[in-house]
Amino acid sequence: MLKDEYKVFEEKMKKSIESVSTDFAAVRAGRANAAVLDRILVDYYGTPTPIQQIASIASPDPRTLLITPWDATAVRAIEKAILSSDLGINPGNDGKSIRLAFPQLTEERRKELVKQIGKYAEGGKVAIRNIRRDAVEKFKAMKKTGEMTEDDMKLAEKDIQKMTDDMCKEIDKLLAAKEKELMAV
Repeated sequence: MLKDEYKVFEEKMKKSIESVSTDFAAVRAGRANAAVLDRILVDYYGTPTPIQQIASIASPDPRTLLITPWDATAVRAIEKAILSSDLGINPGNDGKSIRLAFPQLTEERRKELVKQIGKYAEGGKVAIRNIRRDAVEKFKAMKKTGEMTEDDMKLAEKDIQKMTDDMCKEIDKLLAAKEKELMAV
């Protein structure tokens, strides 16, 4: 019975890790990567729309992204969305498409990005700890109603804590890898 309960909380924790991983992918590391555009929403006919849904994104060279909207009227809206984002790149607009030239990262910008991913990682850990708290509260409620013994509750708390520690270590590994990527070159 407890194993089924664990699975629910484990899945929630894994989703938190996936979210952190997605956040990390959106942080640029000096190379052109379409994932940096994932969080940018364009006001397309009054509806916030991801860039990927209204344009094709190509990388003609390692430091450039080329965004070509399927509807030429969206060029200005895409440019405006990129400018208002935290991407830190000025788009080049030729009327039909938008070029994003990714400059070499400065040491200062690298440090800012490391701080940013640190915040993402901490947010993921907080989410995991909140899931642990919810799990422990559920187990306490089960003990109170007689569905679980005191020993089972202690075991469940121990198991959930171990799962929490393991998931936080996974986030730490992702953070270390992303920091290494950002500080390379």
